Amino acid sequence: MDDEELVERVARLEERVDRLERADAPVEEPNAEDAFWALNALKERVDEPGAVLFTGSVTVPSGEHYEWQQGHPVDDLLDDDWSRAAETLSALAHPVRLLLLREILHGAGTTAELGAHVGTTGQLYHHLRQLVAAGWLRTTARGRYSVPGERVVPILTVLAAARR
Repeated sequence: MDDEELVERVARLEERVDRLERADAPVEEPNAEDAFWALNALKERVDEPGAVLFTGSVTVPSGEHYEWQQGHPVDDLLDDDWSRAAETLSALAHPVRLLLLREILHGAGTTAELGAHVGTTGQLYHHLRQLVAAGWLRTTARGRYSVPGERVVPILTVLAAARR
């Protein structure tokens, strides 16, 4: 490894450590004046009738860090065929599947680890197939599952939206 490669590698490591340290820092509550800072920034970027945006910077308990942003013009969302989302949303609409996703984000990933949370092997594979088919999970190796990085923030967004 030459000096230039070493300098670049150290810089990348320092950047990663900095992101990890910021992720551990407590999130400050916004003051009343900027409580809608994200919404105000969105409104500055889009015309009426608007857009829907979700974004997140997340370090999950297993240690992986994800940053994601997704936005859609409101007209596109309102005019879309919502029935096409049924299968994807349906895959999340089961307590066992939500538990499996949570366990995977906490570091479990093998069928042996996940099987401890489900009645039978057949039930486990049924739920895993549903999650894989909907794109919430992928197989990374034989008998090993992970949440695709681009799906971590959307899953947490759906869960946040479901809170009352």
